[in-house]
Formats: sequence, C-alpha cells, structure tokens
Amino acid sequence: MRCTAHQVLNRPRANASSSNEAVHLQQRLRSLSTELVTLRNRLHVQGGQHSPTKGGPGATNTTSSQGSGKLNHSNAKQPHIPPRGNQYNPQVPAVVSTQKSIPASLIQPPQNTATAVIEDLIHLPGLLTEDAVMKCLQARFAANQFYTNVGPIILCVNPYRDVGNPLTLNSTRSLALSPQLNKVVQEAVRQQSETGYPQAIILSGTSGSGKSHASMLLLRQLFAVAGGGPETDAFKHLAAAFTVLRSLGSAKTLTNSESSRIGQFIEVQVTDGALYRTKIHCYFLDQTRVIRPLPGEKNYHIFYQMLAGLAAEERTKLNLDGHKPSTLKYLQQGDVRQDVAEDATRFQAWKTCLSVLGIPFLDVVRVLAAVLLLGNVQFSDGKGIEVDVRGETELNAVAALLGVSGAALFRGLTSRTHNARGQLVKSVCDANMSNMTRDCLAKALYCRTVATIVRRANSLKRLGSTLGTLSSDSNESVHNQAEVTSQQASTVGNSSSSGGSKSMVALNNAVRHATTDGFIGILDMFGFEDPKPAQLEHLCINLCAETMQHFYNTHIFKSSIESCRDEGVCCEVEVDYVDNVPCIDLISSLRTGLLSMLDVECSIRGTAESYIAKIKVQHKNNKRLFEQKSIDPRLFGIQHFAGKVVYDAADFLDTNKDVVPDDLVAVFYKQTCNFGFATHLFGSELKALYSVETVPRGVSFRISPTSHTDLLNGDEPVSTLTQDFHTRLDNLLRTLVHARPHFVRCICSNSQEGANRFDRGIVVRQIRSLQVLETVNLMAGGFPHRMRYKAFNSRYRLLAPFAELSRTEEKITDDCKTILQYATDLLAKKEAISAVSTSWAMGKRHIFLSEGIRQLLEKLRNETRQRAATLIQATWKGWRCRYRWTTLRRDKPAPDGVAAGKAAPSRTGATTGPRPRPQPIAGTPPPDMGEKCDAKIIQQTCNLFGLDLERPPPVPPSRSYTVTGNTKLGYPQTRVMKMSYPEDASGDGPVFYKGETVLVVGASQRRGHLIVEHKNHTLHVPFQFMELKPTLNI
Repeated sequence: MRCTAHQVLNRPRANASSSNEAVHLQQRLRSLSTELVTLRNRLHVQGGQHSPTKGGPGATNTTSSQGSGKLNHSNAKQPHIPPRGNQYNPQVPAVVSTQKSIPASLIQPPQNTATAVIEDLIHLPGLLTEDAVMKCLQARFAANQFYTNVGPIILCVNPYRDVGNPLTLNSTRSLALSPQLNKVVQEAVRQQSETGYPQAIILSGTSGSGKSHASMLLLRQLFAVAGGGPETDAFKHLAAAFTVLRSLGSAKTLTNSESSRIGQFIEVQVTDGALYRTKIHCYFLDQTRVIRPLPGEKNYHIFYQMLAGLAAEERTKLNLDGHKPSTLKYLQQGDVRQDVAEDATRFQAWKTCLSVLGIPFLDVVRVLAAVLLLGNVQFSDGKGIEVDVRGETELNAVAALLGVSGAALFRGLTSRTHNARGQLVKSVCDANMSNMTRDCLAKALYCRTVATIVRRANSLKRLGSTLGTLSSDSNESVHNQAEVTSQQASTVGNSSSSGGSKSMVALNNAVRHATTDGFIGILDMFGFEDPKPAQLEHLCINLCAETMQHFYNTHIFKSSIESCRDEGVCCEVEVDYVDNVPCIDLISSLRTGLLSMLDVECSIRGTAESYIAKIKVQHKNNKRLFEQKSIDPRLFGIQHFAGKVVYDAADFLDTNKDVVPDDLVAVFYKQTCNFGFATHLFGSELKALYSVETVPRGVSFRISPTSHTDLLNGDEPVSTLTQDFHTRLDNLLRTLVHARPHFVRCICSNSQEGANRFDRGIVVRQIRSLQVLETVNLMAGGFPHRMRYKAFNSRYRLLAPFAELSRTEEKITDDCKTILQYATDLLAKKEAISAVSTSWAMGKRHIFLSEGIRQLLEKLRNETRQRAATLIQATWKGWRCRYRWTTLRRDKPAPDGVAAGKAAPSRTGATTGPRPRPQPIAGTPPPDMGEKCDAKIIQQTCNLFGLDLERPPPVPPSRSYTVTGNTKLGYPQTRVMKMSYPEDASGDGPVFYKGETVLVVGASQRRGHLIVEHKNHTLHVPFQFMELKPTLNI
C-alpha cells in the first residue's frame, strides 16, 4: 500500500520528536511552509499562470492533452478534465526562517468571500492542496457555514457555540436545521422508498466533534420529512427516551463536557415515505467509569443531577441525606465541581421523561442511590476468617434500597461457591476479592438499569397504556410483562382512544411489514480518544473508531478502485489512501490480536506484566505497536489512524474478567427480595440459575444483561468484556453491510471547546486522519459512482428526446450513451467550464460516473421535472379556468330587459343552456367518513378469532405442488420467463431475462413467489413473471 506524501515527509522527523524543542521547531516549520504556499499561490493567481477562465492556456492545454487519455480504450468519454489532474500535493517541503513569527493557528484571518461561497470542495479552483482545503474550511467557518460537501459526503466543523447543551431532541429544537443534512435525509428517504433497501447515515470523528449534535438534527429532519413533525406521539416518546439516556450515558471528559459513553444506532423504519416505527440499539457502556472515573473527569451525569434535584423527602427515603459528590467514593475520585441549578433543572426534565416512558421514577432512583452508597462500603481483612466492614450503615442502607436483608447482601459479597470436580465448596473471600465483587455489583446494577430503560423505550406502547410498564408491586408481574414486551411488535400513533379505522390500518401495516428489512439508520458511535492514561475501554472505543474508518475506506476508496479494475475501466486519478487494516489486525486478530491474547491471559490467571511481555514478543516487528519509554513496564503504545495512544495495562485483566457470582445473584431471587425492579434486572440469570435445584453452584454471569437462551441453564462459560464487545460490534457491522451508507464526517475546531475558534493545527490533524484530501481527489477526478445500465436508463431517460431512445433491453447501452451525450451537449451549449471532471465510462455491467457528471445529471433531471410539472399545472389550470368560465357565463344573472326579451322563446320549447343532468337514484347513503368504529368491538372480534393487533397471524405453509386446470403439478417444473426479473437490475445479483427457460424447484416462503434455479443461481421470483413451458402433443 502506498503512503501519502505527508507520511513520507514525516519519516525523517521521527527521531527528532524526542525532545520538546524538536516538536516546537517542527510545528513552526510547518506553519511557515503553509504561509509560503499561500504567498506563492497568490503570486501565481495575480500573474495569471493558473487562470480558470474560459480559453486560458492552462485549461486549453490540459483538455487537449488529457482528452485522449487511458479511458478511450474502455469506451470512456471525457469531455472535460479539470486542470488539477494528478497534481496532488498534500505537503510541501519546510522552509527555515530565522525571524520570530506568531503561529498561524492562533490567527483568525479575514473572511475570504470567494472561498466561503464554495459549498463543495470538489469545486475548489487551482491546485488541490491541503492548504486550499484548509483555507476553504476556515473561510466558511468564519462565515458561519459549518457544513461543507465533498460530493455526497458532508464535513461538519463543530463551532462549540452551544457548550452545555444536553444534546437531546428537545434541547436541539431551537437550533437551526442544516440544508446539507436535509439533503442527506431526503436522499436516504428517496432511496429507501424507491428501492426498499436499508439506508445508514454514519457519523464519524474524534470525541467532541459534534456527532451527537448532528445526529439529533438528522433525526429531527427525518421526522419532519417522514414522521409528521415534533407534535406526534412517536416524536415525543423518542425525545423522552433520548433525554433519559443522555443523562445515563453521558459524562464529562477532559476534551468533551458531553461525551457519549454509549454508542447508538437509531433505526427508523420508513414505509411509503412515512415513519413506521423507531428503535434504539445501544453498543457498549463505559462500565469502569461507574466505579472509577479518570482524574479530572466525571462520572455519569445522572448521579450529579440526582444529588442536585432530589427533594428533601426523597433524599431521606434514599438514605442520601448529607451526601454530596465529595463524600461519595465513586464520585470523589474525579472532578467534584457541580452546577447545582443546571443539574437540578435537568433532573426534573429527566423525571418527567421517565413518566412518559412509563417507568416508575422511584424504582430507578432506588437502584442509582444504591450504586452510589455501595462505593462507601469498604471491606478490610479482619483478625478472623471473615472480613471487616467499614461503612456498615451504608451496607444496610444499600440492602434496604435493593429490598434484601443486610446479612444476605453481606454473604453474597464476601462468600463464593466453587465447583471442585463435582463437589461444591464454600469459601470466604478476602478483602480485595470482596471489594472487587462490590464494584462488579455496582456496575451490573447500573448497566442493567440502562438496558431495561432502552428496552422500555423501544417498546413504543400506546401512551397511557399500562401494558409493559415496569412495576414494583409484585415480582411475578415484572417477569411476565418483560417477556410480553420483548416478544410483541408495536406500532406508532395508536392511542387508547383511537378509532377502529386507525386500528385496522395499524393491523394492515403490521401484516404488510412483518418481515420488512427496510429502514433508515443513524449511527452515532464512539469517537477516537487519547486520554491519559488510556484503559481497556478506551482500547475498545478506538477499535470501534478504527473499524468505522475501515468501513469508510472500503466503501469510498477500495470499492471504487476494485470496481474499475474488475470491469476494465481505466481511471487516470490515482488515490493513495492509508489502509488501517494492520492496526485492526493488531488489536482484534483471532489468535494473535491484543484482545485475544488478553482473554488467554485471563483464563490462565496471568498478570499485566506477563501480558505486556507476551505481546511485545508476538508483535516485535509490528510497526503499529511501539514501546513507551517509561519506568512502568505495563505501558504500551499503538499507532492509530488518528494518532498515537499510550495504554496502561494495569487494570486490563481485572476489567476484562469482571463477573457477578451466582452467590450474589441468588440474593435477588423473588422469595428473598421484595423489590421487584431489582429482581427484574437479573431476571434471565435467576431463571437459568433456579432451573436446577442446587443454588448456588459456582457459576458466574456477565455484568451486562444476557438473554435466557444464551445462558444455557448457566453452564455456558461466561464471556469476557472484550468478547461481548466483539459480538456487539460484529452485529453492528452485519447490519451496516446490508445498508447503503451516507457519511457525515465531524471535525473539532479546537481542543478547549472554545466558541468560534478555529485551530488550524487541530483541524489539519483531523483532515489528514479522515483522509479528506484523498476523498476530494477521488470525487473531483475519479469514478466514485457506478450504476446498473437499467437503473441509469430508468432514472435519467427523461433527459433525452423520446424519439432518440430505443427503450429496449437489447440497446440499453446505446440509450445510456445517448442520454450522456445529450447532457454533455447541454453543458457545452452553456459554455460552462467546470473545475470538476465530467467524465464517464462504460463497464461490463455498470456505467461509471464522476461526481461532476452525476451532479450535472441530477441538476438537469430536476430542471426537466420542474418544467414538466409547471407545464402540467399550467395546462390543467387553463382547462379548469375555461371550464369554469363557461359555467360562470351560464349562471350569471342577465339584466331585466334582456331577461324579458328572451323569456318568450323559452315558452316555445327552445332552450339556451344545456339540459340538466339527471339525479342519481336514491339508495343507501354512503357511510359517514367521520364515523369511527368502536375500539372495544375491534378488540372483542380479535379475541374471538384469536387475533392480535400487535402481532399478525403467521403465513400458512406453502403447498408442495401447483394446480393447472384440474391437474396437480409437482416440483421441479420447467417454466419460461414472461418478463425479466428483477425489473430494476441495479444490484450485483443474477438477472433472469425474458424468454429464458428456468427450473422451478419449489414454493417460496414469500407469498406468491417460487424458488427458481438457473445457471447455478437461485432466486425467489413472483409467479406472475413466469408461465409453464408448453408441451408438444405428438
């Protein structure tokens, strides 16, 4: 893999970075070289050497020399090549200066209006350099334009104008929406409605770059386009869910005061342009932060908000009287400063949103208060066998809050059951093990509470209904309701007072979309982080960021290059992108990856020192792994795509193997625990544990909740934290692979969250790590888009005259050429010279388009549709006016004299107007549209026939034969295609053409479909597309 130019230039400087003076000198040389490039470009522009105007020598020579390039032998047409071509210069040599100068990153240059109006970086004039991109972004930043396109990709620079905003749907309602984000949403809705293919809007960037802010704006615009706006019940329900989850899943870090510690994938099902249902998928939780926040950082927001917003009576009930962040051990390790008024306000909003979701407020705060008080329970080695307790008052308070006895909780924390060769042995834990079990319980309670709220938010039951509401009245009701909630499908917009028509619509939609896979997803995952020191959770977070970067590289760079190579299309633009697969393999390889080796080290009960020694031996030749020069042998470093990170492996093993023993889980069984919500948190584990008579029996469970089917009666080996994270990440990637991605790249403007401050050094590092320059180079001169011939013809055939198109499948390539030729001729007539390539090429199965020609085609298509719509409206309005004018003239009352003179002819039988239209025969009046069916009658009818409005009846099994006349024909059958299938052959799958003979091997599970095999391909084809092959009667 080729290296970028700035990597080559930085190689000789690697040795000089050991001292602070060398680093400072390197920054000064880089800033001075940037200023030199700027001055040189200004001189060239003034001298007219690179004039972009029509007829300039640069444009003429470039066009003539590159017009007959490598694309000609591949049936490529290139009407215009931009003057930049392959002149791709991300870096320039440094120039040494002895004069003192102010760093360019701290200077706010005057606004360049000529550059600020460029909304797409592919339209940048002149040479494509890093300095040109930076100047455009900085000029747009100064002009309050924070969103910039790179073709279909959006760059978002965070201005930090609203620091402290909780970033929920409600808190962002007053913020202005972005037209660039609105285009992304409209394009996703259009493609999903036209093709039914899932869409995914992926936000990526470092921590604090504004991903959560952009996701809320995207979700608002998605509701505005397809969901009916913010006044719908679905929007209010989702807004309440985000308000609750932001407090539970956000915390203050050194670089971000509203850092999301939970990755979220918001799945929105849109059907026929209307929002059908929403679902929130959460990935990974920073569990260690619950018990030990890093120095200078904070624990989760909800703890501080609860201490500030609880009333005096509530604090007494929760045993929190006299406590504040500085007196609670789980909070005092981090930053204890607090804005009491702001936290109290947010807590009241959080309390209100809990009631909207139907979750009892007191149940949740009882668990949260128990987590806080657990930190003040300390175990120490005593004189006897058992350990001593410091904070026995807090231990009894925690037991009372969780609905168990103090003695039972003490035994669960300080004793452990072991299975030694089939014999159960009871042992007493030492102080260290008891404290670790206490921390595991705190993390388990918090994680499972968040998971329970997420499940409740995804239920989307009718507002005002009690079904599925978590209650603490009884243990049995909680278990039953949780199972019902997890099994039932739900619909949006059905209230208890809704009429029968809406109920039937909901039932039809449930039947119609019971197996639908189409959705629009908004992915707000973790950003790259470099804390001091970095822990195991940060390694997982950075692995997720590396994976998302690889996903971007694959879809933007790799797929474009490989598609051109496979179909014989030659592209003159060579994109040198940095592949981060070696870093991903270093961390997550199956056997030799850092995480796999960590699991092995946990299984043999190794130490952090032995783990570091093994990875240094295994990866001694890996350039991505570097050794940190420090006294501590437990430190190691990784070169990520966004920079170097030093990790401290001191707590890696303990964090990775955190489990909850069954001795502690058994304490919350319903017969010994009178707090139903706490029993519900461990419901699956308790069900698996008590499926066998012997309890406890020496098994352990994960901190995060596990489904009952995965537990296998508690005999399955418990997975580690990294294995759990791998499973969730694989599920996410499996979802994204089947979706059409739309990318939004977020950038931090500075590292101090300063409003309206553009730090060039910070932005340049992100521009390089996100490979923005490589993306602009590909979009401006390469072939980033490809379409099937039939899909291209279907979308753009309205641009060419109707008579010039054959409109047959045999000549579909000729039609595509005609459309493209007509579009380029229109561009030539307008005499518009663009700095972007408008080239295209014909491949074996696809037509390859540059970003310039795609934008031109879309612009011409919109103009043509607009003219057609205007003509249709004008024609209809003209006819309507003429028709109404005749009626108005006939019905207009005439003057008295004229009426008297024309009264006589009417008596002789002459008529001046048309005959009156006969009235229809009176019959049964039509039903009143305003009349609604009784909801009780609908429910009684469903109960009578065993139906459920939430769950449609199953599809009956398919028959093993078909009927023709009075004859039953079994499988296999030989049939002939009446029409080509699929009609829109835009994908990479097989295509059955009209007239082909195919073999039907059976009936499909899809209604009205048959399983067809042809040329080693199997497809589910509707029976209307085929007919039985006629047999000859001899």
